[in-house]
Amino acid sequence: MGTWLCCLQPLCCNMPTLHCSKESPASKALVLQGQGCFGVQSFCGCAPSAFFLPIPRCATDHNVDNTTEMLQEWLAAVGDDYAAVVWRPEGEPRFYPDEEGPKHWTKERHQFLMELKQEALTFARDWGADYILVRKYTDNILTNNQTLRLLMGQGLPVVAPMLDSQTYYSNFWCGITPQGYYRRTAEYFPTKNRQRRGCFRVPMVHSTFLVSLRAEGADQLAFYPPHPNYTWPFDDIIVFAYACQAAGVAVHVCNEHRYGYINVPVKSHQGLEDERVNFIHLILEALVDGPPMQASAHVTRPSKRPSKIGFDEVFVISLARRPDRRERMLASLWEMEISGRVVDAVDGRMLNSSAIRSLGVDLLPGYQDPYSGRTLTKGEVGCFLSHYSIWEEVVARGLSQVLVFEDDVRFESNFRGRLERLMEDVEAEKLPWDLIYLGRKQVNPEKEAAVEGLPGLVVAGYSYWTLAYALSLAGARKLLASQPLRRMLPVDEFLPIMFDQHPNEQYKAHFWPRDLVAFSARPLLAAPTHYAGDAEWLSDTETSSPWDDDSGRLISWSGSQKTLRSPRLDMAGSSGHSLQPQPRDEL
Repeated sequence: MGTWLCCLQPLCCNMPTLHCSKESPASKALVLQGQGCFGVQSFCGCAPSAFFLPIPRCATDHNVDNTTEMLQEWLAAVGDDYAAVVWRPEGEPRFYPDEEGPKHWTKERHQFLMELKQEALTFARDWGADYILVRKYTDNILTNNQTLRLLMGQGLPVVAPMLDSQTYYSNFWCGITPQGYYRRTAEYFPTKNRQRRGCFRVPMVHSTFLVSLRAEGADQLAFYPPHPNYTWPFDDIIVFAYACQAAGVAVHVCNEHRYGYINVPVKSHQGLEDERVNFIHLILEALVDGPPMQASAHVTRPSKRPSKIGFDEVFVISLARRPDRRERMLASLWEMEISGRVVDAVDGRMLNSSAIRSLGVDLLPGYQDPYSGRTLTKGEVGCFLSHYSIWEEVVARGLSQVLVFEDDVRFESNFRGRLERLMEDVEAEKLPWDLIYLGRKQVNPEKEAAVEGLPGLVVAGYSYWTLAYALSLAGARKLLASQPLRRMLPVDEFLPIMFDQHPNEQYKAHFWPRDLVAFSARPLLAAPTHYAGDAEWLSDTETSSPWDDDSGRLISWSGSQKTLRSPRLDMAGSSGHSLQPQPRDEL
């Protein structure tokens, strides 16, 4: 919870000054602030090395964490880089009447924030500033260091950089009712999803936006007190939206670039731990979608204490020639304080037909991809051998239970906490299990039975993908005992055969017994980072040469239906990437 209020004033043609004021910052904000308020090149063009000299004016109150200490540490390290620093802390936490918790916004708290914003706006005007950059909440992370230049270059009176989140929440509305409340419109989701790109006029922007103080009507804008005719809800963002409307000042949101991220607000009854969980998930999303958030070198961060969270080993299957995926996956686990170990994947590109057969591998008679009709690819052979090597290690070392990840996993919110609770419940119920899917593509979810006493678990049906699963020692022994290398098919087809849920009776007849005990988390805890059809989708199994092709010629499969996003998957448990927008996601 916090506010940056920044105003820009030209000291010369190419050196504007930035003023910042901050209320009640959460400790994570300064640690993870990607841009800061300086080092952004001026757009006025007098000199190529132009930059902003900011004057931070930091005010903090209402803290129940170590925010004040972190601000002091940060200012001590970087204060000399600024033209001046104004520091106004309040030592003791301030609480408001009828407040239910640190995330509950009462009328008095809204008024305090509006007064703080108005104070900064007055300061900017008195200085003769050209712009004020308003940032409500330090959970707004600007990762694009060209944000100010890009926004000022639009020449708009009020303009917001569209911020991404792990849901459909963002920092603008496309509709507002005559009473000042949110109104759902057809334009919101195409804008939020960047299906239409540009700068669009909207009735409200919030949390982070730039105001041109020289624009016509800008002198009538105010955060407090509300307009004399104001009858809308007493909320700082709605008060300002009304002020813009009354003054005839156009408001825009721009989504042509990726500017940064906004954390989804927690409910009023929730606390800092809930916000911490949300914020970690935002960091993980940024690692996938980019640009990632960079930690400040000027603030001490609490030490990470990674563990195997109750498993004997956490394996990460990763191709050596995909270092970006490996680094992202390890960084994601590190943020969740999970200790993972990389297993170099078998690279299908390095296999020829004779090498495959020398390993004792032979194709399952009659196998064809269920959608494209193609045979097994060398990438799929490499993928199977990679998982197989882990099963062998589990048995050789006698590991009682392990986690297995591929390197293209997108983690759902609070992955670690939800997985730990799931495994605790499984242990409490003394449920015998061999394999538990954490991420998969469900083929017939309506046919899957719930597990009595375990609402977070279902009996697994026919599924695709092996991107994330838990495996027991007994399960690994069963998989090896079936001698699958002698009759290989893709590993995600093999597993459903082993728990007797594959629809192809011909394939199943080659394996016995089919007694793997398999379950799945519900809702799912992981999904692929990308799907077939996405701009950044890349598959080393789908895009590969056929099993019996030694020409080195890669076949650019467009991706079978296996790798397409499935609405069923979303409805069954993907909380952050559902194709079906929820009623209040825009709020």
